[in-house]
Amino acid sequence: MTFDDLRVFLAVCQAGNLSAVARDLSCTQPAVSQHVKRLEQATGVRLLERRPDGVTPTPEGLLLYAAASDGIAGLDLALRRLGEFARGEAGSVRLHTGATTIRHFMSEAIIEFRGRFPRASLDFRTTVSSRQSFDAVLEGSVDLAWVTINGTVPGVELRPVVELPWVLAVRDDDPIVRRAAIGPEDLTVIRHIRLPEHSASRRHLDTALTRLGIHLTSETGVTDWNTAVLLAELGTGHAVVPALPYKSAAAGSRLRYLALPFIPPLPVGWAVRRWDALTPLARAFADLVERQCRTCLDEEPPLPSERPCGG
Repeated sequence: MTFDDLRVFLAVCQAGNLSAVARDLSCTQPAVSQHVKRLEQATGVRLLERRPDGVTPTPEGLLLYAAASDGIAGLDLALRRLGEFARGEAGSVRLHTGATTIRHFMSEAIIEFRGRFPRASLDFRTTVSSRQSFDAVLEGSVDLAWVTINGTVPGVELRPVVELPWVLAVRDDDPIVRRAAIGPEDLTVIRHIRLPEHSASRRHLDTALTRLGIHLTSETGVTDWNTAVLLAELGTGHAVVPALPYKSAAAGSRLRYLALPFIPPLPVGWAVRRWDALTPLARAFADLVERQCRTCLDEEPPLPSERPCGG
């Protein structure tokens, strides 16, 4: 049994087809079969069930697949970390996140990181689903994922960085702006721009509003917070969104942000497989992002258009 045998076996389980794996590896199908056969001889059990349309792991095969996935992902991470040490902190940091996150949470950190580590690279893989990010972390295909944190995820270590309060984004000529305070009942009459269907932020918001006995109807939906705010500025509707950690409204913007303190803040931060196994580069980038977020929240005064209820 060799690591190559295990790697080929993992590829076969994922593809469900010996020929497809042979093409990907530029070898013959009998060569792929030989890797699996060696594993079956070493374990003494049948690992794959042959079917007319391909192969599928047996229960014993699934057990080996799970163990091999963890072991090889850990080995690959260790080898990559050793290589980066040998090259003097050259290498890459792989991240799962979204475009909104990069703009509002990471822009300054990216600039500083590139200045400090000119030989390193940042590999961004965008997503709109925290579940996809957790899967990528578990598979070892990314080092870090920026996610909405809600509970725990088996096999994933979570580190909250900031808690984002919620605001109502509206045009300055909207009648709701003239109200002295915004309460839960005021949301029942807004033209709501709904957040992405499967996003953690939407689930957080829906849960909070349900507890308040509020159900929002929507005619307009978006795929990210920035688009929701843009549509609100265009007068399309009202956007209930997390407050971003620095000024997102350009000079002369007609947007107004009204605080919604009755909605629990949205916790966001890092998801990793193991903090103690992060490469020095990944840890350095994570620290820079955390510092940017906390600096923005601690030092920047509220926008003039952002007022608390009753203010």
